[in-house]
Amino acid sequence: MPKIRVLIADDHAIVREGIRALLKLSDDMDVVGEAADGRQAIEQSRKLDPDVVLMDIAMPGLGGLEATLEIRKERPGVKILVLSQYEDREYIRRFLKAGVAGYVLKKAAGSELTAAIRAAYRGGLVLDPEVAREAMREQTSGTAAGEAADPYETLTDREKQVLKLVAEGHSNKDVAELLGISVKTAMSHRERIMQKLQLHSRTDLIKFALLKGVIRVGP
Repeated sequence: MPKIRVLIADDHAIVREGIRALLKLSDDMDVVGEAADGRQAIEQSRKLDPDVVLMDIAMPGLGGLEATLEIRKERPGVKILVLSQYEDREYIRRFLKAGVAGYVLKKAAGSELTAAIRAAYRGGLVLDPEVAREAMREQTSGTAAGEAADPYETLTDREKQVLKLVAEGHSNKDVAELLGISVKTAMSHRERIMQKLQLHSRTDLIKFALLKGVIRVGP
């Protein structure tokens, strides 16, 4: 029986090592690669074709959500399992909308993580109980509020990637290099983002990114 091929994406080496050691104890799993940021996660997914990607959220450069959008577009068959310390409702909603196979908190026991990977591989939706409660609250409040339009969702996947990078302080040249596009294209994306969100300065853009949980301050 073929093993479940797992890619670990987390910017902390010690976390990746811990997960690798844990999964090594399971006869049906094989860690085929690691990634320290979103860009590497995308590249390793192309190169290694994993069955399941364990995806952290807060990573330098391209974050977990931005990488997830790209991987889901390129390889819809790959199951992405979010592994995060954040129980933020905004994050949960966006990742579920992006089509992830599950959302597990890092404080989960090792046995819960391996069970989640197996369930995701089989096609199930895996949610930590606390995350599931947040998802239900979001669904209830969204229905009650008539699903008010979220300006963030007017952005394309690429614009969401650019938004995060610009809000983190990256220059147009940095954005171009990280996304593999021209500086002119990066500038064009940035201008469209400002127009769509009706923002007038980088400060406004950073405030929007913080408000929407695209970037965070502190741990």
